[in-house]
Amino acid sequence: MDAADTKGRTIVNPTIKDEVTFETTAEESGGEVTVLDIKLMPEGENALHYHKNHDETFTAKEGNLGLKLGKDDTKILQPGQSHTVKAGEVHAFYNPGSKPIVFRVELRPGSEGFENALRIIYGLARDGYANDKGVVKGLTNNALLAEMSDMSLPGVIFKILTPLLKFLAARGRKNGRLDELLDTYCR
Repeated sequence: MDAADTKGRTIVNPTIKDEVTFETTAEESGGEVTVLDIKLMPEGENALHYHKNHDETFTAKEGNLGLKLGKDDTKILQPGQSHTVKAGEVHAFYNPGSKPIVFRVELRPGSEGFENALRIIYGLARDGYANDKGVVKGLTNNALLAEMSDMSLPGVIFKILTPLLKFLAARGRKNGRLDELLDTYCR
């Protein structure tokens, strides 16, 4: 399989070199769970965010996994240790070391939208539509991806921008952008 293939079991973000392996999809589990193994490069991280509709359990497999929990709390998971972040809780993950790490994420309930958002993000990065940190270009793309992945950013600025993002996502669905992304990277 081509490492840049976004429709396979393992996808690679060529910009930041992270890998996601779909161990169990929402479809395979009847919507019960999505299970992902993620290989995260040194200094890799994501932004503080929360999900309204699913819990996430993080388990360190190889190397230590850093979790930011809210604004001020951090936790380092050693291999075999887990931590569950409930729906609505602000969190982020990061690699605190100098070598790649591998960790598992379980979403309950499973989320096909979350899975598709990852495929689209990695595919857009492969096709040159992401910056050097792997952030996708385009407000409409980001609005659609946030909606699909059930991801919200904390803080006042995001609350102010939420109506605009909802409008852009609705427009992106109406003008066919969502179908285009799904057809290109997921189907």
